[in-house]
Amino acid sequence: MPNRSAIGRAVGTGRFTGDSSVTTTAGGCLTTPIVKIATSSEHPVGLERHTPSDTAIFTPQQSGMARSRRGDQNLPVVSALTVERVRRDIDVLARAGLDLDTFFAEMAESLQRVVPFRAMCGALVDPTTRLCTTTFKLGDLRPDPEADARWGIFEYGEANPTSFAALADRPVPAAAVHLEDDPAVSLQRQREFLQPTYTFTDEARVAAVAQGRMWGGIALHRGADDRRFTEDEVGVLADLSSTFAIGLRSGLMAKRVASNRVVSHGPAVLIVDKDGRLAQTNASATAWLDEIGSAGMDAGAASAIAAIATHARRFAGGLDATPPTIRVRSRSGRWLVLNASLLAGNAQRDGDVVITIEEARPPEIVALVVSAYELTPRERDVVRHVLQGASTKEIATALGMSTYTVQDHLKSIFEKAGVRSRRELMSLVFFDQYVPRMGNDIGPDGWFVD
Repeated sequence: MPNRSAIGRAVGTGRFTGDSSVTTTAGGCLTTPIVKIATSSEHPVGLERHTPSDTAIFTPQQSGMARSRRGDQNLPVVSALTVERVRRDIDVLARAGLDLDTFFAEMAESLQRVVPFRAMCGALVDPTTRLCTTTFKLGDLRPDPEADARWGIFEYGEANPTSFAALADRPVPAAAVHLEDDPAVSLQRQREFLQPTYTFTDEARVAAVAQGRMWGGIALHRGADDRRFTEDEVGVLADLSSTFAIGLRSGLMAKRVASNRVVSHGPAVLIVDKDGRLAQTNASATAWLDEIGSAGMDAGAASAIAAIATHARRFAGGLDATPPTIRVRSRSGRWLVLNASLLAGNAQRDGDVVITIEEARPPEIVALVVSAYELTPRERDVVRHVLQGASTKEIATALGMSTYTVQDHLKSIFEKAGVRSRRELMSLVFFDQYVPRMGNDIGPDGWFVD
């Protein structure tokens, strides 16, 4: 079994370090008042608000509730009105164009009212490969490169029915691990990682899926003194799946602070050995890894590197047909592409994975960006021709429609993307990453010379 902590120690800052400690922050749980319902048959159902003196959530001692098991009858039920209010609040947040840090923070505060939790981990994925690009931590979780790397190995290593990718393919894209039909399998992540690392004893998960595309996933955690997640709470999470997806993809597209001067670090090469250690890098690797990471609750590059390296081994072994590739948006708003492959031909380096990081070319990101705006197939065709510089008449001829219909499509596209012109649309799709360099010379590799 690979060393699950080694990737994080090296990738956390893009540098080598011998520090192997894992630190967590106690008492960091969101302190939104807990909402519960009085369930005694002698009393009318009503809301009670409790601000706990410590971080325990819905403990049996505080609420008089038994631990949640399949078939329990004395568990509280949050009112339908409260659930609907929270659903509406989160829908507003998802469509507000918030950056990811802000969306997660405000969404978590609302969700806490109906599905209380001790900690939350949110993952963003490339919707084409479903591989993690970064993770966000709230409550009793903090960005920890070592632990984040271990999470990536568990998430993309052995098949698990409650992985985000597996949940995305279910009719109901949410689950609580203790409610699964085969707890021995679903609880592996709990037993081997979450409980020994964080003392978490229960987990509820939901894949963020909209229009058949997965944009990420959200995991909620509770501890030994908390009741287990219920089927009703899983249902709430499942109902919010598409709303979460809208919020994640909107946050991905949100404007980011970019440098006045675009600097290309050149292609980066990293080698992750069979034990999970970052064995070698070239000079560009540190700069690109720092570019992927960010401040706040974003955990940076560790989870992405671990995810793609782990998946590359499965791909090479014929266990997965999806190529190990991810598209990541950096702190400055630039798109990067990470590719991984298993090295071969050297017995001493057997099991090593080489990962490359380089700046994305327009064809590699256009489909992702366009899909984020819920465009119809015909609108996508129009955008494709706009990005090629075609005029309205040329688009009409190529697609077999009138110029008036093209204009109608453009109006709808502009409205969905929040722009007012073709120029703004092109700038949005390319994220000002390529446009500032369009007058530069082209180098031997066919790319702009900085």
